[in-house]
Amino acid sequence: MSDAVLELRNIARHYREGEARLDILVDANLAIYPGETVALVAPSGAGKSTLLHIAGLLERQDSGETLINSAPTSSMSDNDRTRLRRDAIGFIYQFHHLLPEFTALENIVVPQMICGLARKEAEARAQQLLEYLRLGPRASHRPSELSGGEQQRVAIARAVANAPHLLLADEPTGNLDPRTAEHVFATLMTLARHSGLAALIATHNLDLAKQMDRRVTLRDGRIEELT
Repeated sequence: MSDAVLELRNIARHYREGEARLDILVDANLAIYPGETVALVAPSGAGKSTLLHIAGLLERQDSGETLINSAPTSSMSDNDRTRLRRDAIGFIYQFHHLLPEFTALENIVVPQMICGLARKEAEARAQQLLEYLRLGPRASHRPSELSGGEQQRVAIARAVANAPHLLLADEPTGNLDPRTAEHVFATLMTLARHSGLAALIATHNLDLAKQMDRRVTLRDGRIEELT
């Protein structure tokens, strides 16, 4: 088996509320491999967002190690973590967070240009992704002119535009009706598997979770496999 794209080793994270200490993650361990989709299913408040933030290098753990493509990240500077996050990780949230003044195409072009790609190449890649996601005719539309499902598919295209190795999604279909959610999810799964992405997707939708390769949950701060 190839090396894990994401590996969490003995991750611990706590917060303070006055004198009280809240242990959110305690000795949490997880490995996700290329082309593997893993559902994170846990109740609100269990620590899903904290886990995703640590996996995505948006937040530092108190102890343990987060490895991306076998590279330890805890000792990296903030600038190095930012570069690694930009180059290797894609994010999808429950709300699409598209830039309202830009078209669908431009929303996908921007992150590529930030990574140094020439505009012409970035536009070609963006159009290719939109065609793949069956949004080619909507390329010139702004977010306000798109349906909720279309907006989220643009967000998916934006997340994978820089060819990341790891995709992290936090309730990516949570704001969509069931039929649209199923379509957006199927698109996401096809894209992840065809691209060899490792994906960790937090969801409350058990039907969608069952379609992924593995399911994990958080219990008392630890990651446990679900059957």
